[in-house]
Amino acid sequence: MDYVALTGIAVGLSMDAFAVSITNGAVTRRVTLPFALKLAACFGLFQAVMPVIGWLVGKAGESFIRSVDHWVALLLLGYIGVQMILESRKNAGCGECSGKQDDISLRRLTALAVATSIDALVTGLILPTAVGASSLWLLLESIGIIGMITFLICLSGVYIGKKFGSFCSSRAEIAGGIVLISIGVKIFVEHMFFS
Repeated sequence: MDYVALTGIAVGLSMDAFAVSITNGAVTRRVTLPFALKLAACFGLFQAVMPVIGWLVGKAGESFIRSVDHWVALLLLGYIGVQMILESRKNAGCGECSGKQDDISLRRLTALAVATSIDALVTGLILPTAVGASSLWLLLESIGIIGMITFLICLSGVYIGKKFGSFCSSRAEIAGGIVLISIGVKIFVEHMFFS
């Protein structure tokens, strides 16, 4: 198996989740280890599971997945980003911690994890060929590595966001909303014009 290619794929797939982890670290009032682990685990899990789903769907569903994945990412990330911006406006002027959240709901976290792992779904179609995973065991090892790399990158992202958020807490949620919308637009534009 080509571990260099696999690591590159894992890092590439985790970048959107990394950006969202930074955003959530920045907009959360009190970042704790359980919060960071929950975020990282959810993103890592979805980045690992989506290639399996893509592999199971196989070539029969490839054209359908490619036709809707960018729309799903755009709509989910756009909606969550707009909600964050609206919440920040609603909480404006509430003191030092205005615009900050106490925790992230499971619903929002799941939506973010799905939206940032759509590309991993499509990657599952080519993953066995790309990394030389010639057996089910090697495919499972590949997705485990993808999940672990994403977990570690996102865990660090939460703490990077925490540091960023402490510098400008009143604007962190607006910036986070803009980042989420931007990621959704980036995924959409990449798929529409550069695929």
